[in-house]
Amino acid sequence: MNYVQILSHPLVEDKMGRLRDHVTQTSDFRRLVEELTLFLCMEATTDLALEEKTVTTPVATTIAKQIAPEIVLAPVLRAGLGMVEGMLRLVPSAKVGHIGFYRDEKTLMPVEYYVNLPSVQRGIVFLLDPMLATGGTAVAAISLLKQRGIADIRLLCLVAAPQGIQKVHAQHPDVKIFATALDEGLNDNGYIVPGLGDAGDRIFGTLD
Repeated sequence: MNYVQILSHPLVEDKMGRLRDHVTQTSDFRRLVEELTLFLCMEATTDLALEEKTVTTPVATTIAKQIAPEIVLAPVLRAGLGMVEGMLRLVPSAKVGHIGFYRDEKTLMPVEYYVNLPSVQRGIVFLLDPMLATGGTAVAAISLLKQRGIADIRLLCLVAAPQGIQKVHAQHPDVKIFATALDEGLNDNGYIVPGLGDAGDRIFGTLD
């Protein structure tokens, strides 16, 4: 399927410009991540199935609609945590799990160190990670979710590199990718260019 959606909106462009700026302070960076996640959430949920329910307004009884599938958020630790609040503002009933990986210094491959996911029967998992660089962590996280029987997985990120998108689609062509920006590529150290730096450090204020 190889589906990727890069958001195009003046407000997204404005917020991305401020997010990239190295002088943006932690509190503002954190807020911008949350706001951009709101846009991603809107795009990534446009095809959700709905079911009808009867509600009583102050003046009458009517048929209303509500989201049918169970929604699970799976932020990749630790940077993905910065995207959770934005998602919960629009989908407050969502369950939240956590997936943790670190990079092996010798093999440079992602190594799982923590997984805590709610059971998902007929739901959709939104995998949250601000940066899609080489795609190694995303592929590992998606594989982990599929091993648990999850069929509908959607990857939401702020900045994506072409190499990361290609790697995810090569191994998981059924996973839809949503991003607020598609950047030029990666430098020799595997960082996204122009990027926005280390998203985790900037979200949590742990810059040197």
